[in-house]
Parts: sequence; C-alpha cells; structure tokens
Amino acid sequence: MAPPGRAGAHPTSAEPLSRSIFRKFLLMLCSLLTSLYVFYCLAERCQTLSGPVVGLSGSGEEAGAPGRGVLAGGPRELAAWPAAAQRKRPLQLQQWRRHRPPAPRDDGDEAAWEEETPGLALGPGGSGAGSSVAEPPPGTLALLLDEGSKQLPQAIIIGVKKGGTRALLEFLRVHPDVRAVGAEPHFFDRSYHKGLAWYRDLMPRTLEGQITMEKTPSYFVTREAPARISAMSKDTKLIVVVRDPVTRAISDYTQTLSKRPDIPTFESLTFKNRSAGLIDTSWSAIQIGIYAKHLEHWLRHFPIGQMLFVSGERLISDPAGELGRVQDFLGLKRIITDKHFYFNKTKGFPCLKKAEGSSKPHCLGKTKGRTHPDIDREVVRRLREFYRPFNLKFYQMTGHDFGWDG
Repeated sequence: MAPPGRAGAHPTSAEPLSRSIFRKFLLMLCSLLTSLYVFYCLAERCQTLSGPVVGLSGSGEEAGAPGRGVLAGGPRELAAWPAAAQRKRPLQLQQWRRHRPPAPRDDGDEAAWEEETPGLALGPGGSGAGSSVAEPPPGTLALLLDEGSKQLPQAIIIGVKKGGTRALLEFLRVHPDVRAVGAEPHFFDRSYHKGLAWYRDLMPRTLEGQITMEKTPSYFVTREAPARISAMSKDTKLIVVVRDPVTRAISDYTQTLSKRPDIPTFESLTFKNRSAGLIDTSWSAIQIGIYAKHLEHWLRHFPIGQMLFVSGERLISDPAGELGRVQDFLGLKRIITDKHFYFNKTKGFPCLKKAEGSSKPHCLGKTKGRTHPDIDREVVRRLREFYRPFNLKFYQMTGHDFGWDG
C-alpha cells in the first residue's frame, strides 16, 4: 500500500496539469477565433478596397510627404497587387458614392434638393441637404491609394446668383467624371487670405481623368476674383449661368423677402427717384444683372473661349441640351442626356430621375420655384429699358443672343 502522503499528493499534482491543459486550450481557441475574425475583416476589406492600404496620420494627412501616401510594404507590394482589384474599381467607386453621407449645405446657397416620395411621380417629398460630395472623415486610418487626391478645381461655376447655378452643378454631378464640393467655398471673394492649401483641402478627392469643380455665384461680381483665379491657374474653365436680368432681380428680391418680410417693396428699392425714372444701380439685385459690365473685368484675365455662358431659361426648358454644351466645353463624354430628366409640373422645374448617390428621383428643394410677388408693370417696363443696352452689349461680347429683349 502506498504511503498515505504519496496517495494524497497525487490529486494535487494532477490538478495543476489539468489547469495548464485547459489554459492552453483556451489560448488556442482564442487564437483561432482571432485569426478567423481578422481573416473575415480582411475579406470584407478586399471587397470594398481596390488597392494597397496607405497609412494616415491622426490629422487625416497621409504619413510622409504632404499629399502623398506611404505604401506599407513598399513599391514591390504595389507592383504585385492583383490586377483584378483594379478591374473592380469602377463598381467599388459606385458603391462608395452610394453610401457616403451628404455634406452640409451652405446657408447662403439655399438650393436644397429634395427626394421624391416613392409612389408620387410628381409630388416632392421631404426636403434635405443638397446632394453633395462628401469625403471620408479626417481620422480615417486607411485609404486606398487609387481613391485619388485633392486637386484645385479645373472648372468653376462663377455666376450668377439666382441664375440656376445649383441646378447646373447637381445635374453635372450625375457625370462619373465630375467631382464637386457641395457647399459654396467663397474662397476668391471671402476667404482668399486662408491660402490655396486651405482651398484645396475643401475639394473632393478625384481619380485620374476626373474633373474637380466648385460653384460660387458671387465670384462673377467680385472685382478681385478674375485676377485671383488667374493667379491660381490661367487654364481654369469658367461657367456662367445667366438669366433675364429683370426676372433674376425679382427672384433675388423674392429670396430676400422670404427671409426678411419687413423689407421695402421691390418698386421702392428699384428707383433712386421713381418720378425721374432713375434706377438705383447700387442695389445688388439690379447691379448683378448688368452682365456686360462684370464680364469686362473677366476678359482682362481670361479669353472669351475659356468661358461658357449657360442659359438659365434653357436649363429649365431643355436641360439635356444645355448639359450637352457644358459637357463638350469641359471635354467630357456626353453621358448626361434626356433619359436623366423628367419635368415636375408641380414645381415647374426639371428633376433628376436618379441623383448622384441615390436611387430615387430628386428635385430642387422648396426654396426653389418660389412664387414671385406682383410687380408694377410700369416698373418692369422701365427695368427692361434700362437693361436693354447692357444686354445687347453682352450679346455682342459672348456671341450669343439670349433673347431677353424679344
């Protein structure tokens, strides 16, 4: 018979052994689960990413030289990256566009788009922020190398206020080769002191072959804007959406009236001396419509061939036709056609059957298409007489008769 001490000691020596085996089992199980989780995550990333991962600093800038990503494994990994990933890029880009969040709307623009309620072909649904190009958050830890880089705009919609600039930008955004910032940057009129680096950082990322755009209608009437844009790039393409200056002035007044119901009447603001018929050209609603005067400043820095003048009226009556001209001007393939639009009889505006980043119809928001107040016919007649010589000069300068005096 074994001594009592040895017999009693056997269970105590076996107990640590079983605990050790159990710990090893748990460790192996945890390692297996962790490996499966990592593999699953990598598999998911492979479906959404189309290139090697680039390290980013916490501030959102790529590690290394400003504006350039540092490949984690060096150039060999880039060369060895599967060609299949590159073939998937267009589909992945579309998926990313569909799921990105909207950028904040610029309060000064007011041109929100609203989504059509399903089942109501012509009834506008809830209003929302303008369909915009939003960037990944600054703290993103990884970024695809071929998601592109931020560039200064190659084309700018410089005017005019209440001419149809928001509609044009939203229509253009349907094109896969156009990337535009949603809110109006107001760089060349209000924020020029912040520098081009600040301005570039506002822009969306673009891939090779894509055009970066922005729109700020007040540029057209800002004296310093032409020289400043030329200093950035003499090759910048400029787009001006123009509209009958009388109708534009009334629309401008209507927008202000919606915000400040206590302002004087349109008639009283139009004249310095109504009995003498003296128009107050210091009032911005009147001044903006003297297109020929503003255009003279731009032609000192840009050739007329580098500017495209879009008819705000035709943008409503024939959006596909005007978009065709714009696409040609920008050197883009004519992708936006009649099939992208339908006319909303309730709003009196063309709407997109499918706006960028959405599978539902989109229309201009409730801030567009406001009912204009009744204006004294004599005041309208005098305004037309006032604008006529400026309009004729504008027609000569642009080589296009917009028909506002017919």
